[in-house]
Formats: sequence, structure tokens, C-alpha cells
Amino acid sequence: MLSNKAEEILESLWVKLEEKKIPSATFEIMGLKKDDVSLKEIVSSGFCEIRSSALVFTDKGRKHGRDVVRRHRLAERLLADVLDVKGRLANEKACEFEHLLHAGIDDRICTLLGHPKLCPHGHDIPPGKCCARENKELKLVSPLSALSQGQGGKIAYIHTRDKAEMQKMMSIGVVPGMKIKMLQNFPSFLFKLGNSQFAVDESMAKEIFVRIGSEEE
Repeated sequence: MLSNKAEEILESLWVKLEEKKIPSATFEIMGLKKDDVSLKEIVSSGFCEIRSSALVFTDKGRKHGRDVVRRHRLAERLLADVLDVKGRLANEKACEFEHLLHAGIDDRICTLLGHPKLCPHGHDIPPGKCCARENKELKLVSPLSALSQGQGGKIAYIHTRDKAEMQKMMSIGVVPGMKIKMLQNFPSFLFKLGNSQFAVDESMAKEIFVRIGSEEE
């Protein structure tokens, strides 16, 4: 089992190479020295190789780095949406919490959160096996489109990169933390927000994620 520091190196390396697509992860870019104990750990464990003073993933290391990134971003989502921990504290605690989410546990949390696609900072959450199959387990956070008539809770987050759509939703008060209740889901999705009622189509209803709870929450 890798140390926390070693996992953080793999996480940083995956973000740089796989997301930011930097051409070479040199020791300078990674903020590492060749005699770093954690660096030696990931190399000796077969997760990375050193080529011309740069780190290169093995297939095993690339998969593990992706998994660490997934666990970290799911931890951020859990802290923000369920525990209502945000800001700098959320990031600090997510760094600690990610190391506790072993394989299988992360899928359970992903399912409970409704398989979120973005972390609170807008970065993609790498999908897991649970995201590719229909899962009927209990979900704490679900898209508005999945709520039954009379069901409600608080808006957890909005999943869209369309600025115009985001502004439209915000203009009617669809923002995280607001209480929302489904009134009807056919032919359109009619919901109560505060003292007003609004209707949206299915595509927009799928982008509003709700933390399921009692009407009084």
C-alpha cells in the first residue's frame, strides 16, 4: 500500500499528464528531487519510470493515478453536498479523506451522490464502473428529473458548462442551498422554489442535482 505522499504525487502527475497534457513531467515541474523517498516508492512499486529526469507513467501507475484523482474529487463532492463543508477547509479535508476511500467504497459514495460528473471546482470526475450501469441503490443526491411528485430537498449543485443556461437557472433562483420540491414531472418538470413555481424541460431538469431530504429540511 502506497503512502499518502506517494499517492499525492501520482494524483498530481495524472492531472499534469492526462488532463493538462504537459509534454514532460520533469522533477522541476513536479517539485521533486531525485532522492525523494516518496518518488523512490512509486518507482520501486512499478507505478512510474524515470526517463531523462522526468516521470513517466506505467499502465499500472496511470490507472492508480486516475483512481486517486477520482477519490479526491468524490471526497470534495461529498464534503460540499452532504456535509456542507466548502472552501479551503473542504480541499484540505478532501486531501485527507481521499486516502480512506479504497476501491469499492468510492463507487458506493459515487452512487449515493448520484454519479456526479464534476467536482465543486468544475473539473471532471473520472467515472467508475458504477457509472456505467444502472444502479438502484439509495442516492442522497439525484437529478431533479429523477424525483417523484412531492419529493424534494435542497439544491446541491448544477451540472452545466453552458453559461447562458446557468444564468437562466440562477435568474429564477436555482442555486445551491435553495429548497426545492417536485410538483409534477409530466409533461414538463414543474417544481416549487421558495414561494414560486417554475417549469423546465427534461434536459435542464437533468442538470439540477438535489440533496434528497424532507420538505422541512
